Amino acid sequence: MHVFYTPDIASCPDMPEEEAAHCLRVLRLGEGDEVTLTDGKGCFYRAVISAAQGKRCRLRVTHTLPQEPLWRGHLHLAMAPTKNMDRIEWLAEKATEIGFDELTFLDCRFSERKVVKTDRIEKIVVSALKQSLKARKPAVNGMTPFARFVGQDFGGQRFIAHCHEGEKPLLADVLAPGQDAVVAIGPEGDFSPEEVRMAVEAGFRPVSLGRSRLRTETAALVAVHLMNLAANR
Repeated sequence: MHVFYTPDIASCPDMPEEEAAHCLRVLRLGEGDEVTLTDGKGCFYRAVISAAQGKRCRLRVTHTLPQEPLWRGHLHLAMAPTKNMDRIEWLAEKATEIGFDELTFLDCRFSERKVVKTDRIEKIVVSALKQSLKARKPAVNGMTPFARFVGQDFGGQRFIAHCHEGEKPLLADVLAPGQDAVVAIGPEGDFSPEEVRMAVEAGFRPVSLGRSRLRTETAALVAVHLMNLAANR
């Protein structure tokens, strides 16, 4: 089943240009064909193509199908982006398939990358959203200074995963079922001691992701998976 991302379908009957090109030129659908849409805001739609000309694909919605939330709470991943963009894109795709609500990129002291083009990440998230048949698109936030991020007013649980010495509980053991949660993942060089101190003072709880040494994107995906499991308990 092909799903088309139409974020403004409730107010605009036209398919976005890029989606329309795929629908009309690649899949060769035309007037009278039925399609499935998602607005990324919680609904699927069944629709019929009422007009197809050039790059324009007009739709007539026949059924609105709200999707019940697939997990409880707001799941927020904050991570320092890797130097290799391929790994960031892989993480965005797989995390969307598993299920979460928000992704923020952190500018940390030891960050290897200071710029992330979120338009490319947005496209990957949309593709994964459609592939995994989800009706809610995760928000993608650009680079945010670490100090500004931890200083925000978050509801629910706040965690920071780091590799510094000291007793830290496993994230899996302290995630409360169904609550909002934000987990911060550092760069390959880890968070600096000052960043850890800053986060703890802001209410973040240090946690471990296990005894294995994980790459940044692997650690981030583990965090998303654990948050999702807890949110479904």
